[in-house]
Amino acid sequence: MSIPTGTARLAALQIGSRATTAETLAALMARRDELKAANPDLLVLPEALLGGYPKGADFGVRLGYRTPAGRDAFLRYWEQAIDLDGPEVLALADLAADLGCTMIVGAIVRDGATLYCTALHFDPDGRLAGHRRKLMPTAAERLVWGMGDGSDVRAFDSPVGKIGAVICWENFMPNLRAALYEQGVTIWAAPTVDERPQWEVAMRHIAHEGRCFVVSACQWLGPTQTALGDPITLVDRPADAPIIAGGSVIVSPMGEVLAGPLRGGEGLLVAEVDLADIVRARFDFDAAGHYARPDIFRLDVTRPAR
Repeated sequence: MSIPTGTARLAALQIGSRATTAETLAALMARRDELKAANPDLLVLPEALLGGYPKGADFGVRLGYRTPAGRDAFLRYWEQAIDLDGPEVLALADLAADLGCTMIVGAIVRDGATLYCTALHFDPDGRLAGHRRKLMPTAAERLVWGMGDGSDVRAFDSPVGKIGAVICWENFMPNLRAALYEQGVTIWAAPTVDERPQWEVAMRHIAHEGRCFVVSACQWLGPTQTALGDPITLVDRPADAPIIAGGSVIVSPMGEVLAGPLRGGEGLLVAEVDLADIVRARFDFDAAGHYARPDIFRLDVTRPAR
């Protein structure tokens, strides 16, 4: 498998969802000139940017029963989700074409009444080239998101290399990482809402383990006491603290931070990189090559037809 060389501009946009998907899309499009000026080859946007991540919402769930108010909250959330053939995807495709870059976008996508946390992949010509559903929603996310399957455990081809788009805590799944390393991933795109300091540690580990560039974009949401219009209380922080505090970061194949982590608000990270650093890094460790030991280990991935 070939590994591109030359330089590339990798970017992560730290931005938070607004009250509605229409407002979020408008906020993103308002940054068009800033994004064009940055001239990225790859742009990664956060998890659940379109559709939103209603942190703190409980959807009226208690063990053994659900409340009518919680069902109404789910309906409101479903209404903010997008369709793969909807106008939001067309607007994102237009943005990718205008920027002339590969774009990975986190979105909540409807399939009937079920919602999926999804990473959308747009080519530089504005084509929706593919999408991945999050395999394993974390904790209470399972109340509102369906699980993905192995049908889309695939890396995306792009002008800057093979991209693995892995959402939030999927990044902690060793077998998923191994499956993508095996496909020759050279750039790891990680949309997330994980704001914790441990996230940077994980991104640096994956970069160093996979000997790939990592671009992680996190949401930033300021202080609020509501989610989906309902009151919330987050007990782990003061009332005036951000709901999601960012931490977007770009990391080299040797695990060195190239840009970020970004704290304190929304913003754009950009790093100009030498893609040949991937080959340099794999000189002494290639997870899917000379360090793989296929004579001992084998990973089988079930990929059902969707």
